[in-house]
Amino acid sequence: MKFLRSAVIYTFLLLSIFTSLINAQNEVRVARTWEVQKYDIIATLPQSETDRNVAIKAVLNVKNASGSPASTLTLRINQNADISAIKVNDAAADFSKREEKITSASSLQRIIVSLASVQPGASINVAVDYKLNVKENSGVSALSPTGSQFLPLSFWYPTPNSWFFARGADYAPFTLAVVGTQNEFITSGEKRSKDILFEQKLNGQPFFTTGSWDLMNSNGIAVYLPKGADAEQKKRAEEIAAFTAEAKTFTEGLLGTAPNVPLRIVAVNRGAGFSGGGTIFVEDSLFNRQKLDSQTAMNIAESIAKIWLGNAFLVDGDGYGAIREGLSRYIATQFLEKKYGKEIADIERLRQRVAYAAVSKRDSPLRISSPLDDYYYASVANKGAMLWRLLANKVGQEEFFKTLRSQMDDNFIDLNKIRAAFPSQKTLLDYQIDEVLDMNLLVGLPQTSGGETKSALRNTGAIEVTVDVVAINSSGERSKIQVTIPAKGFGEAVFKTANKIVRTEIDAEKLYPQTEYTDDVVPRESDDSDAILGIKRAFDKQDYALAEKNARASLQLLPRFDDARIWLGRTFLAQGKVTDADREFRAVLDEKLPTSRSLAWANVGLGETALRIGQKAQAAKYFDEAIKADAEYGATLMARQGRNKTDVSAAVDESIKNFFAQFDKAAISGRKADVDALIVSGEIPRFSGGVAGAQIWQTKIVNVDKLDSSNMLVETVLNIRLLNKEAESGTAVFQISKVGNTWKLSNVEMFEIR
Repeated sequence: MKFLRSAVIYTFLLLSIFTSLINAQNEVRVARTWEVQKYDIIATLPQSETDRNVAIKAVLNVKNASGSPASTLTLRINQNADISAIKVNDAAADFSKREEKITSASSLQRIIVSLASVQPGASINVAVDYKLNVKENSGVSALSPTGSQFLPLSFWYPTPNSWFFARGADYAPFTLAVVGTQNEFITSGEKRSKDILFEQKLNGQPFFTTGSWDLMNSNGIAVYLPKGADAEQKKRAEEIAAFTAEAKTFTEGLLGTAPNVPLRIVAVNRGAGFSGGGTIFVEDSLFNRQKLDSQTAMNIAESIAKIWLGNAFLVDGDGYGAIREGLSRYIATQFLEKKYGKEIADIERLRQRVAYAAVSKRDSPLRISSPLDDYYYASVANKGAMLWRLLANKVGQEEFFKTLRSQMDDNFIDLNKIRAAFPSQKTLLDYQIDEVLDMNLLVGLPQTSGGETKSALRNTGAIEVTVDVVAINSSGERSKIQVTIPAKGFGEAVFKTANKIVRTEIDAEKLYPQTEYTDDVVPRESDDSDAILGIKRAFDKQDYALAEKNARASLQLLPRFDDARIWLGRTFLAQGKVTDADREFRAVLDEKLPTSRSLAWANVGLGETALRIGQKAQAAKYFDEAIKADAEYGATLMARQGRNKTDVSAAVDESIKNFFAQFDKAAISGRKADVDALIVSGEIPRFSGGVAGAQIWQTKIVNVDKLDSSNMLVETVLNIRLLNKEAESGTAVFQISKVGNTWKLSNVEMFEIR
């Protein structure tokens, strides 16, 4: 697997580094002193592969946004930036450096610049010259001859307001030039110079990536495919472009005329899930999959919404994430409902609800959530999406977006403006935005008396709720009534039927964010907020009958739930029910919008069923599809193991054989420099350190999978003995990349050595 390549990884990189520093609703808020009006940045990449420094000149136009004169300017930047000079309005300025602790293990560099007094509302130009050292490539910063990349989260440019401030980071128009790259350079905005300069007129955060792509323009979208794309990859690009164009049209119908910005879909091998100003990073493996997957679809649709919510219209102030992340997720889910139907959208809402349930008992109010909180994205994106859906349900979607548009006339939006625009919903919004969530909606077992059946209801929350309660009787008939339950009070659902009710559910549409969802239904179906956990737990215990039962129960409620159908198919396969398993796996591949994980496991499952009936060639094709999906480590490992049973292998180029023969020699040479010379600069330093000095290192190539014209995955069997360790062997999968005309090791995708 690529270590830093997906939307989930990009988001959770931030979450895993930083822990919560904001725990109280009543904490004192510090207003901003400085706001960036524009960035002008020139980055010069090193010409030597061993040089790990990028030279940068950043000019910031900043305005004193406070009500008092300011005589200092504080900038935040990566702690590995070496500042050589700072000028204010073209005059040399004195500055000092300090460490700004984020946590005990993480810091930024704080640069304090001395100024002549700057009056409120006045602006100055600040030029910062520095070199940024990139010790090791990661998902947010990479310096490599195969492709460099710098995202805002790496703090590669100076700015006054950190990403982690409760009121948000700086967003402003920018120009960006990258000098010295042999590859193509991509950021957001209009390309103003044939080679090096882009201008983003909307609000944004500077970023860039370099690499080699095939460019396809379709439906007004520029799609940057992996180099050397074949017909199937180009077909996928057209599908993605069409989807992106539809998302833009849908969002335009809700938020008004689309901002004038080029739209780009860029295949990357790290940092997928990031987007900025109309440029959207997607996994390069996306173009190898059989269809668009649900995670990528949501990422693209949310990224399109953020062109309005953050780029064209500045999103700022306390709780900005509820708008930028939460409202964009709500809009994206509404788009999926329009395009694929309510059943598909309900599955996405289920995934959002499950993600929020994991943090619902410990998150803070939306108004004070900060990216420093480890639950930030799970809360503001998912709870935020539920809030806007609930509000739109209360006032009507058309009225909701009409009112929202009226609040964006001045190119600025925040929670205060939205709250003021819906005075009739003040109680709801105050509770959902300002308070710690304490709402749990419960339903009691139905009691039949005479010609009616009653279920007791409870609301533990601090506001009154009006919810739908749905009952299903023994004949499968559904009844729905609407009930209002007072704050921290009780209610009753009365169904005028003598038929036995076998299932009752409160808030069937799941409009209200809650601390617990498992008690919304009687009889209770599971103690897990995530139904998949119950299936997986039984499967792992080899209780396949129970796993099958749990999977069927999930599919009875959500027939399009591809995750549950995959587990049902795997359960059938484990029980030897090959025909049943084959049917379920094919149904997943036929789904409109499955997850990439489901695509991979469906192909693994079909490969296994083909093997069991002796169709080795067909099995190998399915396993190949699972490997190309590159969706989950376990699925890829099983696909590789399955493919090896088919005795089908690809021819191996002599240059690849020669590279691994050379690597085997370097590994046992005792010289780390020999190993490092065969690895792309900045990649896998811990691996190279562990290899050097091996006593035995023997590589047998099993198979080769092409990623693009310059990157290959090489599956091997290794026999090794490291210093002071016993002999080991097993499967290892390496990514090798062309640097010039030479192969070099760029990643270790799999290392199953025991």
